[in-house]
This record gives sequence, structure tokens and C-alpha cells, in this order.
Amino acid sequence: MSEDCKDSCRATENVQRGVLAKVLGINLAQSLIGGSVGLWAASTAVMGAAIDNLADAGVYAISLYAVGRSAAHKARVARISGWLLLLLSAYLGVEVIRRFLGSAAPIGFAMMVMASVNVGLNLICLRLLRSQKDQGANFKASWIFTNNDTLVNLGIVLSGALVLAFESSIPDLIVGSVVVVIAFRSGLEVLEEARGSASEPAPPR
Repeated sequence: MSEDCKDSCRATENVQRGVLAKVLGINLAQSLIGGSVGLWAASTAVMGAAIDNLADAGVYAISLYAVGRSAAHKARVARISGWLLLLLSAYLGVEVIRRFLGSAAPIGFAMMVMASVNVGLNLICLRLLRSQKDQGANFKASWIFTNNDTLVNLGIVLSGALVLAFESSIPDLIVGSVVVVIAFRSGLEVLEEARGSASEPAPPR
């Protein structure tokens, strides 16, 4: 293998690490701030988004380990990501049921503000990930997670407006339930992506 090829591979890996480090930091901040706002505003949907961001941060951290490694390593990382998302979706499902059985209406305005901030940050992440989304199952998983996060937060903005209009927790719980379904389906999709990519050849060194 030529020295130029090795240099090119190393440069690509450095770009990938830089992208992952940036989206990791963004998702950690979203999780910390969103979780605090969700607890304060008593919003299942916002807390669910924060949990999802925490899961994403875990995915990005693990993906940093997988950069430059074989397709089998990347597929293993994607499988871990998929199972993590399935577990978190189950936890959030329990939380939705608990709040449905007895909770006051959340603070709709806080939901709208937090979700709007998240949408902006998710769009930044999608822009960072766009050039790398076809570089293995781990990046594909990252793209899937962030794209779903954007849709979820748009839904939270709408539910916050409905909470304000009707002074009811039902819109928040409905969006929380949607987050559960999206997270579960995303976990299955990532696991399927991992199975399909496990046979890809290792990157040249």
C-alpha cells in the first residue's frame, strides 16, 4: 500500500473523529440542559428527548473507538447502539405510563423553547454528519438517531403549544409515547443496519 494511501486514510479518520467529538459535545449539552428543563417543566416529552440525547452521546463516544477499525468493529458498535436505544425506549414507556396515571400539565412554553433549541442543534449535527453517513454502520446509526431527534423535537414544539392552549398534559404524553415508538423502531433499524454491514471489508491501513 502506498504512503499516499495511508496518509489519505489517516486524514479521513481524523475528520471522522473531529465530527464525532463535536456531535458528542452537542448531545451531552442537550441531555444535561434538556433533562433539567424536562424535570422542572414536568414534561415527559422533553425528558424523553434528553434521554435520547444521552443515548446518542453514548453512541458517538463508542463510535470514536470504532473509527479506522474493521466493518466488524463498526457493526459491533452499531449493535450496542441499537440495544441501548431499545432499553431506553422501554424505560421511557414506563415513565409515560407513570405520568399518565397522575400528573399536572407541564409548562408548555418551556417545552417549546427547549425543543426549538434542540431542533437548531440537531440541524447542526446533521450538517456535520452528512458527509460521513455512508462511512459504516456506526455513522449510519448516528445519522438515523439525529434525524429522528429533529422530528421528535418538532413534535415537542407542537405539543407545547397544545399544552398551552388546552392546559392539559395529554399532548405531552402523546408526544412522549411517539418518542417511545420512534426510539424503538430506530433501535431495530440500527440493528438491521449492523447485520447488513458486518461483512464489509476492513479499511486499508
